[in-house]
Amino acid sequence: MAFKHIIKYKKFFSLIAMLLLLGTNLVMAQTTSSNATVTDGGDTSAQSEGMWSTVGYYTLLFLILCVVIAILGKIFKVYDLTLQMQGKKGLNWNNVMAIGFIAFLAVGLIGVYYSFTVQGGMVMGDAASVHGKTLDGMFWTTFLITFVVFLLTQVLLFGFAFKYKGSDKRKAYYYPHNNTIEKIWTVAPAIVLTVLVVFGFLTWRKITNTVDAKGEPASLNVDITGHQFAWELRYPGKDGKLGLKNYKLVNGTNKLGVSYQDKNSFDDLQADTLVIPVNKSVRLNIIAQDVIHSVYMPNFRVQINAVPGLPTYFKFTPTKTTAEMRAELDRTDFNYRLYCNKICGGSHYNMQKLVLVVTQAEYQNWLEQQKPYLTDQIKKELKLADNPLYKQSVLKNRLASNN
Repeated sequence: MAFKHIIKYKKFFSLIAMLLLLGTNLVMAQTTSSNATVTDGGDTSAQSEGMWSTVGYYTLLFLILCVVIAILGKIFKVYDLTLQMQGKKGLNWNNVMAIGFIAFLAVGLIGVYYSFTVQGGMVMGDAASVHGKTLDGMFWTTFLITFVVFLLTQVLLFGFAFKYKGSDKRKAYYYPHNNTIEKIWTVAPAIVLTVLVVFGFLTWRKITNTVDAKGEPASLNVDITGHQFAWELRYPGKDGKLGLKNYKLVNGTNKLGVSYQDKNSFDDLQADTLVIPVNKSVRLNIIAQDVIHSVYMPNFRVQINAVPGLPTYFKFTPTKTTAEMRAELDRTDFNYRLYCNKICGGSHYNMQKLVLVVTQAEYQNWLEQQKPYLTDQIKKELKLADNPLYKQSVLKNRLASNN
């Protein structure tokens, strides 16, 4: 019988074994890391602090907490049975559960306070784009509504569970249905959500509109192509137009597959840094060559996937130059960044580009210093010297230069 009793607790012992194994792995990993750091003559304090902030550590804490709660439950159950065997009144489990509900509510509210006071400082600052301010307004409106609803529902839920706990002195009231209440909690959220969704839809449609608004200057077109593990940039030349691309033309020298059957391709420029003029509409033409990537510039509230075989785009207007942001944040090392927001492989972290927002004059000066995408190697491979379109383009540029 004793052996069978032990078998019933095999899950408990399995959990203990798992906890011990996880704890051992964490300790061994920390020891190995510390030894390596000491060997290199480094400081181990950062390593020690890093260990305590790992996911494994908090998982271990959670599992230990679950075991402690389970053990306390067993102790209370044994205590209750002991009282009953002695002919005394056992524990009032309704009171125990009610106190547990209030304790859980208190801990939850402390967690909410901690999130606001400690983690609240991690919220990104003001948006540096026109549409970003609209998105931030939508975000904070949605957050305020949902937070108030969350707070009220949780306080009422646990408060009612405590106030109206089971009692021998009171019988539960059976309240099956109320049409008025049903209408209120169905119609009110539907109206609020409809307003938010329509507002979001109109904002998103404006961002993704391919046609510039009537009377406003044409957007600056910039190609962004993602591949493992880098971003490639292509700017239009003096004609202000990007040439066409064809994935079948991609090779070692023509990395983007630019088609030189299109005369607009001859003066396209390549760049290592994404430089954009302030207060100018910028359209990013986005494509991926291998797996799904994601163009992500948090300060501008820009994020959209780069999908192989499916060109996407994003339009935005930056409102603060890099210099202005540095002065505003009092950080001389601040820079805008272009990231990949998809885990696209082992070297995903390498997919970063420096983004500079400058004045229109600075942008023009920078643009004149960029090299053409059409290199001598590509000219040689495609035999462009015999291409009538290319000859016409060269002649046109010479005439423009002489004028």
